[in-house]
Amino acid sequence: MGKKKTLTGAFLAVAMLTVAMLTVAGCSGQGTASGETAEAPADPADASGTIKVLTHRTDLVQNGTMDKYAAEFNKIYPEVKVKFEALTDYEGEVKIRMNTEDYGDVLMIPGVVAKNDYPKFFAPLGTSAELGGKYRFSDKTEVGGKIYGIATFGTANGFLYNKAVWKKAGITAWPTTPQEFLSGLKSIKSRTDAVPYYTNFKDGWPLTSWSNNIGSVTCDAGANDKLAGPVSPWKKGGELHTIDSLLYDIVDSGLSEKDPNTTNWEASKGLIAKGEVATMQLGSWAITQMRAAAEQAGTDPDDIGFMPFPAQKDGKYCALLASDYQQAVNAHSDHKAAARAWVDWFSEKSGFPAEEGAVSALKSAPMPSTLTDFVDNDVTFKERSEAETGEVNAIDNAAEIGLNKPDYRQKLVDTARGAQKGSLEDFLADLDKRWNEAAGTVGS
Repeated sequence: MGKKKTLTGAFLAVAMLTVAMLTVAGCSGQGTASGETAEAPADPADASGTIKVLTHRTDLVQNGTMDKYAAEFNKIYPEVKVKFEALTDYEGEVKIRMNTEDYGDVLMIPGVVAKNDYPKFFAPLGTSAELGGKYRFSDKTEVGGKIYGIATFGTANGFLYNKAVWKKAGITAWPTTPQEFLSGLKSIKSRTDAVPYYTNFKDGWPLTSWSNNIGSVTCDAGANDKLAGPVSPWKKGGELHTIDSLLYDIVDSGLSEKDPNTTNWEASKGLIAKGEVATMQLGSWAITQMRAAAEQAGTDPDDIGFMPFPAQKDGKYCALLASDYQQAVNAHSDHKAAARAWVDWFSEKSGFPAEEGAVSALKSAPMPSTLTDFVDNDVTFKERSEAETGEVNAIDNAAEIGLNKPDYRQKLVDTARGAQKGSLEDFLADLDKRWNEAAGTVGS
């Protein structure tokens, strides 16, 4: 399928279902996990058994890529048999399975699970002192000084765009402000036949990518942490006000597809590759998929470019590096050593991040070639702090907004196109009110 649900990804469950799932899971044994560390095997021969790996990457399972990774893994760990189960609705299906103890041996941590509840479901992989110096994004899964997951890779956020279309519209330099970006889209609309911007509204999960720009606007790695409290995140001048106002203005100005209910993620790859769509908001992980679509369409893969969010600090762009899904070991697995062996090998030896054109979780690894334009243009990279993610998630869930779910931005798009009543100001003010009220109740 090629569907990539990012972290930063398609978080489909609503907050009340999250609470219900965690409550039921605790009653069925999840709350009694031993906390036994999934130790890395000292010798490959010490790892044995059959492990099931749950994954959202249906495309890589269907085309045999994951089996090739398993074959390479078996050259080092011959006594471990790896089975993959790819789930189309990963978040929804795994959420249900986690009512039991049977949710694979290795799995991507679902966004529906609150960070503070990780110890109930996953085996610790080591301490933050042990793993923090080796891996990027380790604080994403740190609870009580222990690490519960390792990122499959990281991603920079920005806009995928067709360079040929933008050039045809007379734009050769990256926009430096949201207003310049909108002007560019307007030029594309008037000077080309391309749809200036494609929302991927129907699939929903691509809209969550907009949240990964938090921090890019002000070049602040701790911007997400600063949401922890009654801080009115959508107030004028705030990062989320800038981010969501841009999306609203794109749609309100008629610069996106005519009917967002007809969008299609898989089809969008070919649309941008052929120049029928000019721009999409996505993580850098998508670059390789769009370039592959260009090759398939017989167009130039080099026409697929990637630009940072249109904002600068001290004359420079910034891009926050955020963790994608994190691999974890089921706290109830009977083969923890084998499961941990897979997590370590996949993180360090598989070459998966490079194949995906993504940022490796290993701090020692260089930036991928897909981000060459960012490197060459002195875009500042900052690794997003996740120190306060637990509290931010708790407020987000209590407010029933969903920063990492598509729902509220779908409502924003509907408001912008007139399918739902209201103004941008009222919409953002309501979000602030709900956020601040929830912040007053969380932890009290």
